[in-house]
Amino acid sequence: MNKLEYKGYYGSIEYSKEDKLLYGKVLGMTKDCITYEGKTIEELENDFIDGIDSYIDGCNELGIKPRKAFNGVLNIRIPSEVHSRVAIMADELGMSINNFIKEAIEKEIEYAH
Repeated sequence: MNKLEYKGYYGSIEYSKEDKLLYGKVLGMTKDCITYEGKTIEELENDFIDGIDSYIDGCNELGIKPRKAFNGVLNIRIPSEVHSRVAIMADELGMSINNFIKEAIEKEIEYAH
């Protein structure tokens, strides 16, 4: 996977042919935007790290908790028929719907790799 990672934040790696520049943004940040760029991979990585550190420092100075890109809460929309089937299967297995879906996703991720 071609992604940057630092302190639990993940960033994309893109290339602008027109500008001859690597760039990216921190993934999963919907309310805050952290972007970075560089002419080399090393410059890109350093700007990514600096961007994360700057964001965290700014939050600390303002007395607010830095947001994490992926906080473990995921809202999904599924057809009511699927929802009812999941609820029935989870109940039959003695599980909550949340645990049933979590385990199904984990199995799919494991299978994909």
